Amino acid sequence: MSLDPQVDPEILHFYGTEFDEATRLTGAADGRLELVRTRELLRRHLPGAPADVLDVGGGPGAHAAWLAGDGHRVHLVDPVPRHVEAARRAGVDAEVGDARALRAADGSYDVTLLLGPLYHLLERADRDLALAEARRVTRPGGLVAAAAIGRYASVFEHTATTLLTKDRVHDAVRDILTTGRHDPGRKGFTAAYFHTAAGLEDEMRDAGLGEVKVYGVEGPGWAQLKSVEQHTGRPLPADHPAFEAALRAARLAEGHPELLAAASHLLAVARR
Repeated sequence: MSLDPQVDPEILHFYGTEFDEATRLTGAADGRLELVRTRELLRRHLPGAPADVLDVGGGPGAHAAWLAGDGHRVHLVDPVPRHVEAARRAGVDAEVGDARALRAADGSYDVTLLLGPLYHLLERADRDLALAEARRVTRPGGLVAAAAIGRYASVFEHTATTLLTKDRVHDAVRDILTTGRHDPGRKGFTAAYFHTAAGLEDEMRDAGLGEVKVYGVEGPGWAQLKSVEQHTGRPLPADHPAFEAALRAARLAEGHPELLAAASHLLAVARR
């Protein structure tokens, strides 16, 4: 494409120097729950191996690693050089790039994943570009899957950590609920857009994707895991009964769309 979008310097700085994305899905119980559930949900929809998978915004390669382990051919694209370098060290084929202007040819992948970009794109026009690019590079009949942060995640998170008692956090959460946006002037994360389930489904359909299904990734129990870790100061092991209960709760919640609002992340899967 001729388009040459610019990545927000805040994102490059945050992930390049302030935050270690490589440990996010392994260092805490809610992160491990996100990883386990994302893998579980995607495996239901992925074609048989070997499939050609484009992992857009794939970070240091947490998902690329298990996809390759399942026998798929994975190429990772991420705007953060630190992430690309880490992915390459882990043996993942990776390049620096932007979800809104992919270098891949039309219809060159069986599966395109957008598990990171959408919440970093505040403007609907930018999210539309990323989804249009994902559709473009996916073969007809192929799978497009996109993740989003849930609109209500901050309520559950900051209640669990008790930070909601602080006025500045309370006001930030109130603004997210009202606008869907995390203010870039507030610390702890980059500027971000938080989706409702209906909003994510609409954006997928408006991009020309079909058979859209939206899942609540972690289900309603993830914040309890965060609360236990926060107030004991110890990570919960994967075999802890609380983790197993939260995992089972996420699976049970799939049959109840109203519980989508309780998940920290949403995952939409669709067909090209």
